Amino acid sequence: MGKNKLTKFAETYTFPNFVQPAREEVLSSGFNLKGRWHTFFKNKHPIVLELGCGRGEYTIGMANMFADKNFIGIDRKGARMWKGSKEAIEKKMDNVAFLRAQIDMLNHYFDAGEIDEIWITFPDPQPKKVNKRMTCQKYLNLYSLFLKKNGTVNLKTDSRMLYDFTLETIQTSQYTLIQNISDIYALSSVPDILKIQTYYEKMWLEQGYRIQYIQFLLHP
Repeated sequence: MGKNKLTKFAETYTFPNFVQPAREEVLSSGFNLKGRWHTFFKNKHPIVLELGCGRGEYTIGMANMFADKNFIGIDRKGARMWKGSKEAIEKKMDNVAFLRAQIDMLNHYFDAGEIDEIWITFPDPQPKKVNKRMTCQKYLNLYSLFLKKNGTVNLKTDSRMLYDFTLETIQTSQYTLIQNISDIYALSSVPDILKIQTYYEKMWLEQGYRIQYIQFLLHP
């Protein structure tokens, strides 16, 4: 890790909206906010997760749009989330948090039915590792442990392979498909929530990639 990244990572420990419990502590003693995230936000508004949030552009963008919801950006790299966390503090956004955690451990951080919605924005499509794709059956089973029954999963991706794979998984598992957009910017009117752009989305758009979007429920 470079010096600048180390500095940012160290600073995140001083941020009130940044949560990064030790993995060993979570596994041995449990996580004190599991089932109690409303105490962190000091309200009982719906909670939305962005998985693999990177710099937090989507987390911040959604939080700006919906003051009546709480948003948690999740990534395993603390220095990467520094930007979004700092921006939220500077803007005095009390409906934003960032959690440093591995995706495959999320059931240790959230209780059954605690989460209302999940966003997966521009994940690594993992072309050679099916079981590491964030919409593979293994991960969808994991999300179902803490997502409310009518909670939605949203995927925004530049990868046609991941888009097709996710649609196939939805069909095979008989999940409920709500929205399926093969080219967001070909729409005559793009929904505001889909206009939010991450660093990676801007990069893929400049290279001529189509951006796809899927929204679905994890039950028939």
